[in-house]
Amino acid sequence: MVEFKLVVSDPSDGTSKTVTVSDPHSQALVGLKIGDTLNGDPFGLPGVELKILGGTDRSGIPMRSDVPGGSKRKLLLSSPPGFKPREDGERKRKLVRGNMITEDIVQINAVIVKKEEAGKKSE
Repeated sequence: MVEFKLVVSDPSDGTSKTVTVSDPHSQALVGLKIGDTLNGDPFGLPGVELKILGGTDRSGIPMRSDVPGGSKRKLLLSSPPGFKPREDGERKRKLVRGNMITEDIVQINAVIVKKEEAGKKSE
């Protein structure tokens, strides 16, 4: 049984909301990648379109958008996510995860891209 914590941030007012997603809605997230958009209706956010920005697995290893697949890899990093350099030119080999959501992911970060007005009907 797969369970995710979906952290949805709203850039219009700067707030964020955590939604726990269980089966069968969690199976719809498996296989999506960073940058994909999805509808917020199954997650209790009606009329909202979400964009996936990243996430972490159960060990706290971050996802990176430039690493294909869902596996873990050790990369030489010089920028976030996964490594924040303390001085110019600093690089370090760190463990990161690919850009695809798998069963090992625990937290998924998303942002609201489009919000439908409450009184407005879509045609």
